[in-house]
Amino acid sequence: MDQIAEPPDRPPERPPTLITSVQRALRLLEEVGGHPDGATAKQLARSAALPLGTTYHLLRTLTHEGYLRRADGRFYLGASVDCISRADVRRAERADLRSRMAQLGEELDAAVYFAVYEEGEVRLVDAADGPGRPAVEEWADFRLTAHAHAAGLCLLAQLGEDERRDHFARHPPAALTPSTLTDEGLLLRRLARVRPTAPVLERQEYALGTVCAAVPITVGSVIATMALSLPLDQAARLPAAAARLRSLVGAMSPSFVC
Repeated sequence: MDQIAEPPDRPPERPPTLITSVQRALRLLEEVGGHPDGATAKQLARSAALPLGTTYHLLRTLTHEGYLRRADGRFYLGASVDCISRADVRRAERADLRSRMAQLGEELDAAVYFAVYEEGEVRLVDAADGPGRPAVEEWADFRLTAHAHAAGLCLLAQLGEDERRDHFARHPPAALTPSTLTDEGLLLRRLARVRPTAPVLERQEYALGTVCAAVPITVGSVIATMALSLPLDQAARLPAAAARLRSLVGAMSPSFVC
């Protein structure tokens, strides 16, 4: 009878590689978190059982990266720590935003977009489409073509004239289709005529075969918009869809946070 071979001995598991400087930095963050009124470098070195020189190096690095802030010789938790603690909340907010956009898309039978204007640029946060309502293909960078699509026009309409001029100076209006308006003076006058809560409509200015509408969203100081797109053969229902979008977003806007 054949003997069953014994399995070879497994090599002993190696202990995990630990980075001492990371451990020390985390220990310092914990110590600072335990001092709501702030703590000096000497206090933190003593409570974390670290050499004072090492403590100073770590504190400078953590302050530079925003995890700590220094005021009057004392260290406090910084904004980056708050960003980490809010990560789960932001994920939940993004999931809620996506769910609401999907509901809007089904209600309007259209592709729906959420965009913001921050640090002088247009940022498309999310898009929701579905069967029979495809999203517009970003064939020309949305950030550079705000003059041509409804979402960008709606965002620019919420700025002051100086900010609009600055935007056009950085991103000169270019012709994307025969319907694209490229004259800066005409664009500025068009934006100045947009009423604060009125939808902005755009017909084949960004992409041939597509019409779009966008409505402003006001959440504190955030400049944002919700937009929709329809194929050209449904252009007749664009004004009604835009009005309905305005109504629906008006009821939901307090929940939209970037």
